[in-house]
Amino acid sequence: MIESPLLENLTGYIGGRWKDSAGGATFDVYNPATGSVIAKVPSMPEEDVVAAVEAGQSALRLTNPWPIETRRKWLEDIRDGLKENREEIGRILCMEHGKPWKEAQGEVDYAAGFFDYCAKHISALDSHTIPEKPKDCTWTVHYRPVGVTGLIVPWNFPIGMIAKKLSAALAAGCPSVIKPASETPLTMIAFFSVMDKLDLPDGMVNLVMGKASVIGKVLCEHKDVPMLSFTGSTEVGRKLIVDTAEQVKKLALELGGNAPFIVFDDADLEAAADNLIANKFRGGGQTCVCANRIFVHEKVADAFGQKLAERVNKMTVGDGMNDGIDIGPLINKQGFDKVKRHLQDALDKGASLVAGKQPAELGDGLFFPPTVVQGVDRDMCCYQEETFGPLVPMALFRTEEEVIDAGNDTEFGLASYVFTADAERAQRVAAGLRFGHVGWNTGTGPTPEAPFGGMKASGTGREGGLEGLFEFVEAQTVPRGF
Repeated sequence: MIESPLLENLTGYIGGRWKDSAGGATFDVYNPATGSVIAKVPSMPEEDVVAAVEAGQSALRLTNPWPIETRRKWLEDIRDGLKENREEIGRILCMEHGKPWKEAQGEVDYAAGFFDYCAKHISALDSHTIPEKPKDCTWTVHYRPVGVTGLIVPWNFPIGMIAKKLSAALAAGCPSVIKPASETPLTMIAFFSVMDKLDLPDGMVNLVMGKASVIGKVLCEHKDVPMLSFTGSTEVGRKLIVDTAEQVKKLALELGGNAPFIVFDDADLEAAADNLIANKFRGGGQTCVCANRIFVHEKVADAFGQKLAERVNKMTVGDGMNDGIDIGPLINKQGFDKVKRHLQDALDKGASLVAGKQPAELGDGLFFPPTVVQGVDRDMCCYQEETFGPLVPMALFRTEEEVIDAGNDTEFGLASYVFTADAERAQRVAAGLRFGHVGWNTGTGPTPEAPFGGMKASGTGREGGLEGLFEFVEAQTVPRGF
């Protein structure tokens, strides 16, 4: 079992106090590298979730709002707490997720960046009076907290994803009820251990764990939860839209992706290959922004494939707590089997293996080697579905128009990437791609300083940047007549 000074309380957290499940039920948390159970945490029933909402409602201040400087101090303290505990939070994250320890520590730094950004720019949420005086009135715009928010985060970035949401919610003065993924609750408990030592009002942050159906039902139906922020699958996002429709709740949704990574014949192939490796294999390929369909111009496809193979063959797969590991295990057998199915389907339909292993050679466990295939077309599963694993499927293209159409040939619109030396072409392609994020000559994903979110079936709303800072407030206009 895992031991940590940040995991002394393996329980929920409601109203400023650690809280066991009212029903006594628990669920196991596994280390995907070893398959062993490393903790048991409470599976909380509806009454606990309701108590968390009520605690949040008690912390909400409307007529006497929390001052901006108070909220700034909350954000700065959380930022500093994350930085001070980056190694230990990273270790816990590595053990329950599988990503290498160094990479996990980088995620903690990334999380701290969102609290830092919101602290530095929180003054944007102050009220302001417009210079005009229409209808002989003085018009003041206030940014009011939307209320108690439900924050539902996935397992692939256990600390990064909650930071995107909670930083903006606290900046707005919104209390939160937070549900981590059942695969990775320990990172969240560690985070709450850090926040427990800070001067946050009781009920401002609340932690509930357990079945999504139980917790989600309360958050969708409770009248005192006017907003949900969810990162996860488009399938669940659609269900949240339906389940909250009656109350017309505000939703911020970051959903599925199927990112195109486009390499034109004038691209710097060395840089493109390096960026693809960094982009695709972060988190073992289990990210919503990683390249899922690689489109390479036919003139440079062989050369680019060779450069990828050279890099992939040097990568090391293993337990993320060990030194020198590039890729850890996949999160569970379901995820492993999906990547294996995508690889087998591509090979069965005519793709060829450039690097990696044949499906029959993969063996037991959750360690999937980085794999490159070429000759991919739109009839293959790896083209149509989000693989969520270390599989690089390469397809060919000839013209700019063709590859824009191919890139958009998906219901998703989260992230995309374009590599070309032609600035005018890059601008045309970026404008033509219906994705919220278009990297030009870079495979980098989101940053705290800029808005990130999806188009089409990849969601609504933005996280990061000033746009993300305003997600948890509602503008209220007050004209004064005398």
